Amino acid sequence: MKLLGLDPGLRNTGWGVIDADANRLRHVAHGVIHTDAALSLARRLVELHDGLTAVIARHHPVEAAVEETFVNKNAASTLKLGQARAISLLVPAQAGLVVAEYSPNMVKKSVVGAGHAAKEQIQMMVRTLLPGCDIEQADAADALALAICHAHHRGSAERLVRMEAAR
Repeated sequence: MKLLGLDPGLRNTGWGVIDADANRLRHVAHGVIHTDAALSLARRLVELHDGLTAVIARHHPVEAAVEETFVNKNAASTLKLGQARAISLLVPAQAGLVVAEYSPNMVKKSVVGAGHAAKEQIQMMVRTLLPGCDIEQADAADALALAICHAHHRGSAERLVRMEAAR
């Protein structure tokens, strides 16, 4: 099953696709969608939308995992991140994908084993868990880490959704 991880950002949105078969994970593709800072916010969101739409059309994932927003000290930056995150939630949902959300600490604990791991530790563990994955961009590594986290936790999330629906 192909899983898409998304690390939202207005300037750079990382994406990563893995194939998960039980406990076996395989790297499929990864990259970063860059937006042009010279454009208006609306045009940058369109660039992000179009880039994510192309990734989904190219790789056909079944589910997506998106990083939850952390509160930044700069309110304007947090708001812009929230708008980019909204596009990262919207595009997979429009494509019919199940979309899960994970906190940065949950992702780090799932992949590295510590909730406050450094970017370098995440990249190292992504390379270890996905042999042959040559990754240099931190945003793409974070996106692959989200996909790995989702592969590990998706069964639990499905059970919780079914339990809530049964109530």
